[in-house]
Amino acid sequence: MNDLAPLLTPEGRALLDLVRGTAPADELGVATRLRREHPAELVSAALGQARLRQRAAVKFGAEDAERMFFTPNGVEQSTRASVAAYRAECFHALGIRSVADLCCGIGGDAIALARAGIQVLAVDRDPLTAAAARANAEALGLDDLIEVREADVTEVDTAGYDAVFVDPARRSGRGRVFDPEAYSPPLSWAVEAARKAPHGVLKIAPGIPHEAIPADAEAEWVSDGGDVKEAMLWFGARVTPGARRAMLLPSEAGVWASPATMLPDPRVRPVGRYLYEPDGAVIRAHLVAEVAEDLEGGLIDETIAYITADELHVTPYASAYEITDQLHFNVKKLKALLREREVGILTVKKRGSAVEPEELRRKALPKAHGRNSATVFMTRVAGAPTMLIGRPV
Repeated sequence: MNDLAPLLTPEGRALLDLVRGTAPADELGVATRLRREHPAELVSAALGQARLRQRAAVKFGAEDAERMFFTPNGVEQSTRASVAAYRAECFHALGIRSVADLCCGIGGDAIALARAGIQVLAVDRDPLTAAAARANAEALGLDDLIEVREADVTEVDTAGYDAVFVDPARRSGRGRVFDPEAYSPPLSWAVEAARKAPHGVLKIAPGIPHEAIPADAEAEWVSDGGDVKEAMLWFGARVTPGARRAMLLPSEAGVWASPATMLPDPRVRPVGRYLYEPDGAVIRAHLVAEVAEDLEGGLIDETIAYITADELHVTPYASAYEITDQLHFNVKKLKALLREREVGILTVKKRGSAVEPEELRRKALPKAHGRNSATVFMTRVAGAPTMLIGRPV
């Protein structure tokens, strides 16, 4: 069933309440029972929506997800609620009162903007997706602030809105799209749409090449709980062209540098007592040098984003490990060391190494169950394949 309308009827809503929280193993029995009194197609649609709501709870929280309506693509591609809320706070801080949300999907960003008191025009050309966004605005009591329009975003007049937010589709029938000009709509169109408004924001893939970022944009990478979620390009009078930012949620700790203040690459130095693994947003934003300076450290290799230092510093921008051993790559020596240390739990991290973590864990971890744990970094030190063994601070 590709139409949400039957699920929005009293019978459909009642079914959604009945199938809420149904475990996959119980679906067949629940479906068989409910089909005695309800149309089979409607029962299947309700169970499908229940599955989507369970998946969406990770992004939206269980309370909202149980009231919202989703499509498979909507669950996959929608913005995580914490990231959308952060962006909405930024809009609010700029004094923005109205936003044209282009390519709105199932309405995740529109919901966050409306909750920040901002009037939203939410536009999507897909009928089912637009229907889901409209249903979600109503389900969460935000339909007085969100107008949903089914239309081609390239044909929508955004004049009169304080800001334009564009979230181009970065997937096709073949999977993820890496070329920004293959986005739908293309990045070049989205940039021009953003430039026409007093404030413009584009949501883009975190892996976008820095050379593809327009010179008049301020670029920001956002991680949540240590995972990089997205990047944004900001346009308007209150941005610093060429600046880069890494924002770490939920703490909202941020590293920022303008073209005038960006530091050169850190020096390469011998491995010290501590190894720091920068947050992914810091690495994507090319702000490792700024963090290394704060840590009074350097790199272990000019091509590897691991920072080393002799002293321990508390920082929200990197995870710290105390290094106990440094070995040239040798599985037998690693296995002997782990046996000697009675290591039974081994975490394997890699950067600049072709070795697969699971394969190394299988080969190196002693069969006898040890009582200790350790972390091994498969990497390069001054160009040489190296294993660094340690533990989280």
